[in-house]
Amino acid sequence: MAVIRRRRTFGRIFRGLIFLIVSAAVLGFFVYVPFFTLSEIKLNGAKYLTQEDILRAGNIYMGEPLFKLETDVVQSRLSKDLRIEEVTVRRHLPHTLEVTIKERRPLATIQCDYGYLDLDHDGIVLDSYKNLKEMQIPMITGAEVRDLYIGDEIDDEVVKKILDFLQRINEDTLNRLSEISIVEKDYVVMYSATDQPVQIRIGKMERLDEKAHLTEDFINNMETNTKPVEYVDFNYTAPVIKFRD
Repeated sequence: MAVIRRRRTFGRIFRGLIFLIVSAAVLGFFVYVPFFTLSEIKLNGAKYLTQEDILRAGNIYMGEPLFKLETDVVQSRLSKDLRIEEVTVRRHLPHTLEVTIKERRPLATIQCDYGYLDLDHDGIVLDSYKNLKEMQIPMITGAEVRDLYIGDEIDDEVVKKILDFLQRINEDTLNRLSEISIVEKDYVVMYSATDQPVQIRIGKMERLDEKAHLTEDFINNMETNTKPVEYVDFNYTAPVIKFRD
């Protein structure tokens, strides 16, 4: 009986070893076989970020085994990038990594002591650079900004109110504005990005929802308006429009 028990025990151990060996072989096949290596990044929701930005921020390398990529680790790395507000990462066999992001949208550029800064709706610096680059977002002028770098938050209250206003207008309208100028502490004017810039007088940074809606309507109607406009003033209950002579 003891011999039979020993044989049964040995058989179970042997079958267990065989199972482990087969499992390891199968796992090794899926992890290391060239067919399951990363060769495609499917990037969703990005307008400003590129595939190269995602590879760099996520510490991802094309050609690495797909099953060695820990999606939660990659997602954690990407979430630390200031330009990304939300992110999800998924694997898709045989060779694709799908990255879906919600970007922090740069709303405006502002000049600083060493160059230019891109700001989001919270006044967070998303990017900094020496030479002005071509972007379809307006420039805030009339504010003095010093010693701010990526990740810092601007503390100028008027600039923060302007950013709050800008996030209330749609992206198409935002891209058709060239400048927001702080003329005085309580008086702001904007300029349209047209051949003949039109001054849009926002005035005090109050009634922001109403003024944002008026700005959208005015910019949209500019294309169909046959008479050239010198300025529009949203300080009053009803907008005041001054046509060019």
